[in-house]
Formats: sequence, C-alpha cells, structure tokens
Amino acid sequence: MDSSHPSQQHAETRLVTSGRDTKAQKGFVNPPVFHGSTVLYPTAEDLHAHRGEFTYGRHGSPTTKAFQETLMALEGAQCAGVGIVPSGLSAISTTLLSVLKTGDHILVCDNVYRPSRNFCNGMLTRYGVETSYFDPLIGAGIEKLFKPNTRAVLVEAPGSQSFEMPDIRAIAEVAHARGALVIDDNTWATPLYHRSLEQGVDISMQAATKYIGGHSDIMFGTVSANAKAWPQIAEGIRLLGVCAGPDDVFLALRGLRTLSVRLAQHHRSGLEMARWLATRPEVARVLHPALETDPGHAIWKRDFTGASGLFSIVLKPAPQKAVDAMLDTLKLFGMGFSWGGFESLAIPFDCDAYRTATKWAPGGPTLRLHIGLENVDDLKADLDRGFAALTAAM
Repeated sequence: MDSSHPSQQHAETRLVTSGRDTKAQKGFVNPPVFHGSTVLYPTAEDLHAHRGEFTYGRHGSPTTKAFQETLMALEGAQCAGVGIVPSGLSAISTTLLSVLKTGDHILVCDNVYRPSRNFCNGMLTRYGVETSYFDPLIGAGIEKLFKPNTRAVLVEAPGSQSFEMPDIRAIAEVAHARGALVIDDNTWATPLYHRSLEQGVDISMQAATKYIGGHSDIMFGTVSANAKAWPQIAEGIRLLGVCAGPDDVFLALRGLRTLSVRLAQHHRSGLEMARWLATRPEVARVLHPALETDPGHAIWKRDFTGASGLFSIVLKPAPQKAVDAMLDTLKLFGMGFSWGGFESLAIPFDCDAYRTATKWAPGGPTLRLHIGLENVDDLKADLDRGFAALTAAM
C-alpha cells in the first residue's frame, strides 16, 4: 500500500492530514477561524461572474472547506459532498425538506430519534408529505410498505435508545429498486466505524454535536451524500440558508482530528461496562449491538468496524422511586439529554408513548448510558453505589 497517497491511507491518517493547507495557513497546522460575511471582489468583472473560491460567508470559508474535505475523506469515495448545518436536528430537517415535496411518501424506522419523528409528524404533515413507520427489523420485508409515491427511507442504525439494528443493505436494495433514496442517521458510529455510503445509503447524517465535537460544547450537524443525492442536498442548504457559526466549525474540525483515539476509548470502555452490567443481578438485559448476545450483533459485525459508548440497559421490574434513587446517587454519571462528549451520562427513557409500528415492552425500567472517558473501575463503583440505592428503595 502506498501510504503517501491519501486514498491508500488508513482512516486515522486521513483524519489528521486531510483538509490541511499549511502554506495557505502561513505554516500553522490549524486553519484560522474566519469571522466574516462579506467577501470583496478585486474587479467588477470578478463581481459579475461571482469569480472567487469564496463568495459569501454563508456559503463557506477556508475553515469550512477544511472541515468538509476532512469529513469527505472519512466518508470514502462514494461521498460527493458534505453539507454543514447548525445542529443534528437541522441535518435531519434540511435533508428531508431537500428531497421531499408535497404528495410524497416517506418510510421511517420506528426506532428513529424522537425529534425526527416530531418533524415528520409535524412540519412534513403540514406540507403534505405522508409518513409511515416500520419495524426496525423488517429487512427486505419493507418492500410491502412501498407506495407508488414513496421517495425515501429513513433509518437509524442502531436506534439511539432501543438499539435495534436495521439491515441497511437489504433495505437499500429494495429502496433503490423502487427509485427511493436511503437516508441514514449515522451519529452513533460515525463514518469512522460505519461507512454507510458504501453500503447503499444515499445520504448520511450526523449530529456532530456528539462524537465529532466530542467535548459537549457545540451544536453542529453534517449531511454527506453520494453523487445521486448531493445536488438536492446542496440546493436545499442554499435555498434554506442554513449554515454553522465559524467557531463551531473550527471546534468540529478540531474534534475530527482526535476522533479515532476518542472513539476507540469509548468503544473499549463501553463494551467493558456493557459486559459487566450483563452480569449484574439488577439488570435484565443489555441493549448493545456489539455484544455477542445481542439480536443485532451479526449485522453490526458485518457492517461496522467498531462501536461507540452509547447503549441501554433494561432493569428488572422496580418502582420509579427506586430508579430515581439510583439516579440521584450517581456522582460520575450525569443526567443530561445528549451524549458523545468526554463525560458519562445516564437517563431513563420509555419509547412506548410514541412508537407506532412496534410495541415497546422491555419488561422493566430502561436507562440509556453513555460511557465517557473516565476510568471504568470508577464508573463501575459509581453504578454499584447506584444499584445499592435502587435495592434499598424497593
């Protein structure tokens, strides 16, 4: 392998070297943060022709270009472009508004991020787009749900609460035969561990607020697309006027540079914690597709090269006051509605109120855990204290 050529380099190397132009940056490793809206043209002829690498702040800067080139290198050869938006939900809404129109129908995986569902049931419904939800485990059986006006399929692999693992390859084969686009929320694994564009996905979205940012200090979203879908995405971003602030772009690029080492630690610690939790008498089941016992493990092993630090557990039946006592006892696990940062988190959840294609009945209270970068022995001790409080409050 010729490691001097970017296409032959490993992902870790591409994350460090892509999008760097040290000559243009006067020798500095990182590009500066460009705070700017107006770009000046040297001549009237250049102005009339919109001639210039950069034309207006909303359309990009050297900092956004560096980020886009780096993420494109990580996404792989199928990636024709990367759009930058101000949040993960903005990535979802911008994508759906870009590829759907009044009279269209979209199929959405029942384990999808709840704000995605809210957007489909709310704004898309008002705009005359019909949404149908499907069982995450349906695979090629999704064919029976297609309608003549089905234009897209939205999946999340795995779902970021219940962690079912859809068979994206089987779904994509059916969707493409029907002329529909496949959209994947790839936030959990990132393109480092799941090159979804190479597995039949047309548009791969991420809440880069999570692992790309990595430090719980930005809101950011990305939309990567293949050659078929990129023109629609690029037009949608331009017409909707979405963009991200320059400081967030800079921080997201900085996060990309260290993504491989951070995600490797999340992978190791997450699996160790998941295996430990599977032995606990208080735990009925661990929902983590990288575990050999998980129903989605075979698909994960086939399509993914790693796992992140996010998974869920099903507790044995317990009253809410006991679960709350456990959560209130934890010191290292914070309670907050995000993940992907350096810190560990624990929140209760219940999908039953909003899932429509499948029944959510796990058999006990459920907690979603994010395993951060703390020492796992300290995290185990923290959960051990929490479990003691749970038992005492029963």
